[in-house]
Amino acid sequence: MNLSDYQGTKFRGLFISKEAHETFGNKYVARFQLNKKRYVKVLGYENVDNLNDDTAYEMLLKYKDSLLNKSKVAIKLKKQDKKDTKNITKDVSNDEELMRELLGDFKDIDPAVLKEGIEKVYHKEEMKQYQIELIKLQKYLEKTNKKVIVLFEGRDASGKGGAIRRITRYMNSRHYRVVALGKPSETQQSQWFFQRYIEHFPTGGEVLLFDRSWYNRAMVEPIFGFCTEEQHEIFMEDVVNFEHDLVRQDITLVKLYFSVSKAEQFRRFERRRIDQLRQWKLSEVDLQAQDLWDEFSEKKYEMLKRTHTRSAPWHILRSDDKHKARLEAIKVILNSVDYDNRNYALNFEADSNYNISVQKELRSMRKDKDY
Repeated sequence: MNLSDYQGTKFRGLFISKEAHETFGNKYVARFQLNKKRYVKVLGYENVDNLNDDTAYEMLLKYKDSLLNKSKVAIKLKKQDKKDTKNITKDVSNDEELMRELLGDFKDIDPAVLKEGIEKVYHKEEMKQYQIELIKLQKYLEKTNKKVIVLFEGRDASGKGGAIRRITRYMNSRHYRVVALGKPSETQQSQWFFQRYIEHFPTGGEVLLFDRSWYNRAMVEPIFGFCTEEQHEIFMEDVVNFEHDLVRQDITLVKLYFSVSKAEQFRRFERRRIDQLRQWKLSEVDLQAQDLWDEFSEKKYEMLKRTHTRSAPWHILRSDDKHKARLEAIKVILNSVDYDNRNYALNFEADSNYNISVQKELRSMRKDKDY
């Protein structure tokens, strides 16, 4: 149930469902927001007349009181810390013993590598619940025969590939495809620019993920001279109408831009250069990315400003923190389709520290050229 399925009340941040929902036993529910988190509570009313603003608000107050009581209990426990020193020491010893058993010969491992490994365990568990939602989304698309196209754009080493791998990890491979097109052939160069992308478009019930897309012509191609200035301008004029037509044809189009900082990009390039497992990722284009940073910034600014539209908006994901960017990317995809059996216990709200507006990104770029 999305916000459109609820009607507003006289209380700020409180909404009541317009219809009984099958997920909650065909009962009417209330949705309210507290500290930027969304909560859905089952009130158990089968008759909407019994569910009014006041009864829903009463429930909200009880919930807030329960949070306050938890805080009081936590404070009380802190005061008892001194009395329970022996028990705590015993618990710490047990924790250390457990950690040593789990980590084994951790002293032989580089602390940085060990820290990274432990973080991955936590990240994997946090990601898993959203990956389950992606499977639900896939089932819904198969059932309704709907199509989804997701564009992954960003500078080199911005984290596009890693995000795609996390998104598709548990999805049904028969109903999604990842497309990363190389240099166009001579025949393709003589065709309508969008044609070679259209050839890969999804069939009903399928998700298509473009690892770089037609927006190559907005940034990479003009900078490296792979297209003329005229071709670049024609693209910038045509792409808005092209995407608008896709949306009109009932294709869900999601545009993700992974925004990495200059310093973080340099760090990732250095890691690729040093790490033999990653050296294959380093290309001649990558080696020029830092030198051409300002040129890319100019094209990026123009692209976001001219191609961010109501029907096909850009979602800017700050990707210095890979895990956070991947999580936000999944949220954007999940929020793009009103699929069945959504787990409302999860937080689907955008984290404004990592999922930022185009306007904020443009303001940041005018102030400095770090992104």
